[in-house]
Amino acid sequence: MDKRKEEIKKTVREGYAKAITKKTSCCSVSSCCGGTDQAKDVSRKVGYSDPEMNAVPEGANLGFGCGNPVALASLKEGDIVLDLGSGAGFDALLAAKKVGSSGRVIGVDMTPEMVERAEANAEKGGYSNVEFRLGEIENLPVADDSVDVIISNCVINLSPDKKAVFKEAYRALRPGGRMMVSDLVLAKDLPKAIKDSVEAYVGCLAGAIRKGEYLDLIAIAGFRDVEVVGESSYPVDAVFEGFESAADAIVSVKVSAWKK
Repeated sequence: MDKRKEEIKKTVREGYAKAITKKTSCCSVSSCCGGTDQAKDVSRKVGYSDPEMNAVPEGANLGFGCGNPVALASLKEGDIVLDLGSGAGFDALLAAKKVGSSGRVIGVDMTPEMVERAEANAEKGGYSNVEFRLGEIENLPVADDSVDVIISNCVINLSPDKKAVFKEAYRALRPGGRMMVSDLVLAKDLPKAIKDSVEAYVGCLAGAIRKGEYLDLIAIAGFRDVEVVGESSYPVDAVFEGFESAADAIVSVKVSAWKK
């Protein structure tokens, strides 16, 4: 991997480690430094219900999401679910409740502090059907054809190699498996100051790509029936102070795709 991509990964990893140690929310942008209430406020804005937020241990929801892939994934009992970029475990724990004791959820995150927090949250909540693994979503620590559903919430935009992410997702899914992700994409180019901002990259903005390119990469990986099942504006001004000029460029999308 080239030096630029390694630098991006290092920056993102350090940013999210800081989010745990300093208890920030909003994708660890320094101007967003609220606690549980702020995380819940952000989560409401992107589609989570109060019952969902109250269903998991306090500390699992850091307010990093840009949609609710668990609700969209139509999970059923017995499903094996993989959460890309599982953070402190919010979506993985919600998924664990949906798939029941006959199902299983695997969360993957590249930040050790996040994995440690997610494991603590799972233990606190008494979950026996979920596990968290340290690893990169460009090189998933899961076997071929081993999961039924892949979910991800506002994480793939952070990867400097999105093509590899979707290839790995395709590899991990069983034939007939489905991927349901929420993410941020671009409706138009970002202002240069934001595109070049390290803070904006960690904040899920500068790493976003055009919607058409994002969907093309999913299809190139081998997925069929790639479809945007939901699209909305993203409340940049409510989440990131100082990045208001990106408001009309950033779009939140929910994408569905199937493995042949």
